[in-house]
Amino acid sequence: MAISFAVLTFFRTFAAVMGILYIVPTPVGNLEDMTLRAIRILKEADLVLAEDTRTTGILLKHFDIHQHMLSHHKFNEHTASAPVIERLLAGQTVALVSDAGTPGISDPGFFLVREAVRAGVEVQTLPGPTAFVPALVSSGLPCDRFCFEGFLPQKKGRMSRIEALAKEQRTMIFYESPYRVVKLLQQLAEVMGQERQVSVCREISKVHEESVRGSLAEAIAHFTEHEPRGEFVVIVAGKEYC
Repeated sequence: MAISFAVLTFFRTFAAVMGILYIVPTPVGNLEDMTLRAIRILKEADLVLAEDTRTTGILLKHFDIHQHMLSHHKFNEHTASAPVIERLLAGQTVALVSDAGTPGISDPGFFLVREAVRAGVEVQTLPGPTAFVPALVSSGLPCDRFCFEGFLPQKKGRMSRIEALAKEQRTMIFYESPYRVVKLLQQLAEVMGQERQVSVCREISKVHEESVRGSLAEAIAHFTEHEPRGEFVVIVAGKEYC
């Protein structure tokens, strides 16, 4: 059935006034990693959604950005997303940021993006910082093919996931806290062998950035002797590389 000119005009007008959801990466450490485009988008947005408004408030103040903020995190995103979609459909521009890095990568963001796409809202993701890319590239391990695992389950399913990855041939990427990183390395060594090659990176782009490269046994020894501090990215060689 043919669509009338009036209906086409309505949809074109509706699309023209609809807002845009911007996904804006923020520095994982060094504030100089903030892009000029990210600063501009945050200054122009009608609303900034922040994982933690206190953390984002410090960032915005540094760049002289005074836009209105609302909290948007993993504990409220299912209920907070609908009002955001309404704002977007009404023509507002919304920028989503996490505490550090690119929203959606082990941070809130997926649910809102999915709902925006379902509603026909335009979503634009800016290129920018994410911790695992520099950790991977500087690891000395193959980075042409890799799999991103992020944070493993803390309890149920953790060991079964590691066992499933034991034969993975691609380089593997894990995120871990300083409180569990030695445990992670020990569990990886238990399943994959102590000689499996690894690069353990912490404090990416910060003053005390460090990469410890070698076998899992050597990394365990290092962080047993030196108390782990900061956020960690663990890059593990695939089975094919060993």
